[in-house]
Amino acid sequence: MISALFTYEFLQNAFLSGLIIGVIAPLLGLFIVVRRLALIADALSHVALAGIAGSLFLSQSVLLFSALNPVYLGMASAVGGSLLIERLRGAYKHFEELAIPIILSTGIGFGAIFISLAKGFGSDLVGYLFGSVSAVSRQDLWIIIIIAIVVLAFIRLFYKEMFALSFDKEYAKVSGVNGKFIQIVFMIIVALVIGASMRIVGILLVSSLMTIPVAAAIQLAKSFKGALVYSIIIGELSVIIGLFAAFHLDIAPGGTIVITSIIILLLVLGWTKMKGKQPSRKVKGEFA
Repeated sequence: MISALFTYEFLQNAFLSGLIIGVIAPLLGLFIVVRRLALIADALSHVALAGIAGSLFLSQSVLLFSALNPVYLGMASAVGGSLLIERLRGAYKHFEELAIPIILSTGIGFGAIFISLAKGFGSDLVGYLFGSVSAVSRQDLWIIIIIAIVVLAFIRLFYKEMFALSFDKEYAKVSGVNGKFIQIVFMIIVALVIGASMRIVGILLVSSLMTIPVAAAIQLAKSFKGALVYSIIIGELSVIIGLFAAFHLDIAPGGTIVITSIIILLLVLGWTKMKGKQPSRKVKGEFA
């Protein structure tokens, strides 16, 4: 694959996109996990699926959509889903977790409808579901780069506020943190990352890259910043090994990336068990 990287543009696009996603997905994933919102990534990925399926369906009959990259409607759907989740969490103040299955079910429902109505885009949809090395265009790469810049800028500007909101909402509120605004922006950014990652990891597997490296990292880290570093390292290893395996085995990269991250998680769990480390169920308090 090394020599092929210097020859084929699509491999360069896929590899660079994967490296970027390997940083930003676990980076946001840590904040999602410590706030016990891991299923939000699953919900938004299914909403993105509805947007992708809808775009592919409309492209068969509407000229405008035939020239539109389906990723755009998928990202727009994910952003809309993130805003609806926040709205529903406000409506169900004592049962906030209900918002996630409601939006997840909505995404699956619309996705199933568009897929059943349309004919002839099955092969295209498989690439979005499980990722495809050859499908990543230079345009997709630039989208991922722009979103990565937004993610890094957001974390840089609001790191302290995000940390406070993740561990002590009351303290953050007393300190004057505009929690509602930051949460909405955070959710939109998560939706954009999910939408941008679907080409490499696949819609059905992108949430795994946001959570599994974090699950391994919190077994190793002794602090929140340490968990951030470990999450990114494990995410990058998963992407690099997964892309190499996908290229040589000629299979979907999403599956190889996720399975690689699972293997790393199992190795970390085995290592920490041998070392006699305490399990991660108290990691929230330890980080705080």
